Amino acid sequence: MTTVTTDPTYAPRPSWLARAESWMDARGKGAWIAAMVLGFIFFWPLGLALLAYMTWSKRMFSSKSCSRKSSRAMMSHNTGNSAFDAYKADTLRRLEEEQGNFEAFLERLREAKDKAEFDQFMDERAKRDETPTSA
Repeated sequence: MTTVTTDPTYAPRPSWLARAESWMDARGKGAWIAAMVLGFIFFWPLGLALLAYMTWSKRMFSSKSCSRKSSRAMMSHNTGNSAFDAYKADTLRRLEEEQGNFEAFLERLREAKDKAEFDQFMDERAKRDETPTSA
């Protein structure tokens, strides 16, 4: 039996839309407003869609447009308390290890489910092939 193993350390590449959103978030609220204005100038439905998205995602009214980036920066920030920094580093390492283990578990679970479905299909196919067809 041949099994395919995957390396859980490689995350799937985000879509172009997610990459564009991250790029805009890195540049701040001004970039979102400039994109919205350009959207209205070149193709008004695009500007309207950007305005709706910015309002819906609360990018217009938040003090920081990239809260995910700022929270990551806070996690890596050195507080000056060496005991706390060591505890925080150990906890983050442990959580990353648990996340990796959980993702590996989910992958094994998906593979087991796929194998069970494939085996069921092959059994049904074998039964169908065994029954004589009347011509």
